[in-house]
Amino acid sequence: MPRARKPKLVDEDMSTASIVEYFASIEDPRIARSRLHPLDSVLVLTLCAVVCGAESFVAVEDFGRCREDWLRTFLDLPHGIPSHDTLGRIFAYLHPEELERVFREWTAAVSKLTKGEVVAVDGKTLRRSFRSAGSSAFVHMVSAWAAGNRVVLGQVKTEDKSNEITAIPRLLQLLNIHGCLVTIDAMGCQKDIAQAVVDAKADYMLAVKGNQATLADSIAGAFEQALEDPDFINEDNYCKTENSGHGRTEIRHCWTMDVDAECGHPYDQWPGLQGIVLVEAHRTLSTKTSIERRYYITSKAGFKASDALAASRSHWGIENQLHWVLDVAFREDDCRVRAGHAAENFAVIRHFALNLLKAAPGPRGKKLGIKNKRLVAGWNDQYMLRVLGFH
Repeated sequence: MPRARKPKLVDEDMSTASIVEYFASIEDPRIARSRLHPLDSVLVLTLCAVVCGAESFVAVEDFGRCREDWLRTFLDLPHGIPSHDTLGRIFAYLHPEELERVFREWTAAVSKLTKGEVVAVDGKTLRRSFRSAGSSAFVHMVSAWAAGNRVVLGQVKTEDKSNEITAIPRLLQLLNIHGCLVTIDAMGCQKDIAQAVVDAKADYMLAVKGNQATLADSIAGAFEQALEDPDFINEDNYCKTENSGHGRTEIRHCWTMDVDAECGHPYDQWPGLQGIVLVEAHRTLSTKTSIERRYYITSKAGFKASDALAASRSHWGIENQLHWVLDVAFREDDCRVRAGHAAENFAVIRHFALNLLKAAPGPRGKKLGIKNKRLVAGWNDQYMLRVLGFH
C-alpha cells in the first residue's frame, strides 16, 4: 500500500518527524529476512501508543490495530501492525545504547540548556523488571533531569552487580552539560563523580552525609565556627525563605562559604572544590517543629546562598516531576516488560513520551497534568498530532 502524505509540522520542537529521522539511524539487530516491520515504524508506533496510555506490548498492539488507518498516514506498515510477541522480541533484541544515543541526540536538538541550569542526576529502579520470582536482578536506571527545561536529558542502566556510583560518570560523559550545575544526592558524593563533572566543564553541588563522614564533620565544624562570628554573614553568603500551606510552615536558611585545596584535608581531596553549603530547614506542622541540616560541596566559585538554596530545591524536581510522574501517570513500577533489553528500552520510550507531553500545551490552552494529557491524546486525533508536532 502506498504511503499517504505526511502531515505538516507545526515547528521542529519535539516533533515526530525529527524522531522518525533519529529512529531511522538506529542499527537494526534483526537478520535481514526477519525484518517484516521497519524498525523506525515499530518505535514510532510504540511511542504513539505510550503517549496515549499504553503500558505493555499487548496495549501497543491493540492501539495499533485500532488506529492503523491513522498511523499509515505517516508510518510504513507493509505487513500491518506487529503482534505483541513481535514487539517484545524487537525490544528485547534492540541494543539499548543505540536507543539511548538517539534519545540524547534528539533531546539536545530540541531543548537548549542555559548557562548555570541545574541538571539533577538520580536513579530509579524498575520494580517489576526482575527475571524470575525471588530474583534481585532489577533494572536500575540513572537519569539526568534539566530542572529549567523540565526534560530528561539522558539515562543509562547500572551494570549488573554494580550501582549508581559507576553509572553516573558514564552518563555524565555522554551529555553536553557545559556550564551547567550538576546536583546529586549523597550516594553520588564521590571523587570520581566530581572529576567527571569537572571534566565535562560543568560545576557540581554534591550532598554530603555519613558516607563521607570526615568531610561531613569538617563542614559542620566549619559552619559552627563561622556562625559564631558576627561579621560572617552578608547578603551573598546567607539567605532565608519562608513558605506556608496545607497547615505547614517551612523556613529555610542557607549559608555558603568559600574553601579550596589550600584549606587542607579533606577539602584538598576533591577535584575543583570551591565552596561548602549549609541548608537548614525548620518545618512546623501544627505545634511540632523539626529541624534538618543538609551539607553540600560545590565547585562553583563565589556561590551565592540564594543560588545554592534554589539549586538544592531544584534538585527535587527529578523526584517530583520525573520519578513521581513515571510511577503515577505512566505506572512504571507496575510494568512487567522484562525480557532481554526490553525493560531498559521501554523505559527510554517512556522518557520520549514524557518529554513530548511536558512540552505540549493543554487542549484549548487548558492546564493539564501528564495523566490527563495522555487521555486527551488518546481521545482526540488533533491533540495527538499537536503533541507529536503535526498540524
